[in-house]
Amino acid sequence: MAVCVVTGAGSGIGRAVAVELSLRNDYDTIALVGRRVHMLEETQRLMKGKRVFLFGFDLSNADKIPSLVGNIYKKCGSIQCLLNIAGYTDPQALITTSIESMTETYTVNVFAPFMMMRECVKYMRSNTGTSKILNVASTAGISDRPGWLSYASSKAALVSMSNTLAEELAEYGIKVYCVSPGRCATELRRKLAPTEDPSTIMQPDEVSKIICNLVAADENCLDGQNIIIRRKGGG
Repeated sequence: MAVCVVTGAGSGIGRAVAVELSLRNDYDTIALVGRRVHMLEETQRLMKGKRVFLFGFDLSNADKIPSLVGNIYKKCGSIQCLLNIAGYTDPQALITTSIESMTETYTVNVFAPFMMMRECVKYMRSNTGTSKILNVASTAGISDRPGWLSYASSKAALVSMSNTLAEELAEYGIKVYCVSPGRCATELRRKLAPTEDPSTIMQPDEVSKIICNLVAADENCLDGQNIIIRRKGGG
């Protein structure tokens, strides 16, 4: 039973990835994680021909992630792939950024992926070289983004964490990927650039196809690096 766990599956890139995965043959079971169950249900309605399990969960409750992952394993029977796609942003300049905002941003964008990886790897270690982890960072994490301090720095942390774990988890045959999309028409992007026309920028389904190619069983060459996904001329 090949099981893929997708966080942030209720909208945006997470939803697009879940739908794309359901059209492919790499995973026969997909666990959707998101804080709004009705949005996960809508994602499930768009999917085709897979076993799908829904897990309503707010990743800001990072200390409860061990129970979440244990429940996923119990219901799905195994875990082969983890896609950390969920994200959070509260764009503020330095002077107006509070410790509460910084903490919440890092909890969802850094601590939650860390906890998801730590707990999933406990089950992945026995999969004999068939497991994959993919983290969705952002081009904001590798360039100057004034006014986006908490978000940009949290994504930089995720890039670094992915690079480190690609080496650390190699002994178990677990491949770790990191992608950094540029401007993409998601709810999160609307918070960062509220006046931008979403029809003029990259769409979630464009990113999802690349992500699904990376976590396909026959991809063996692109782990351990930060892969930038953007349209020509995109940010």
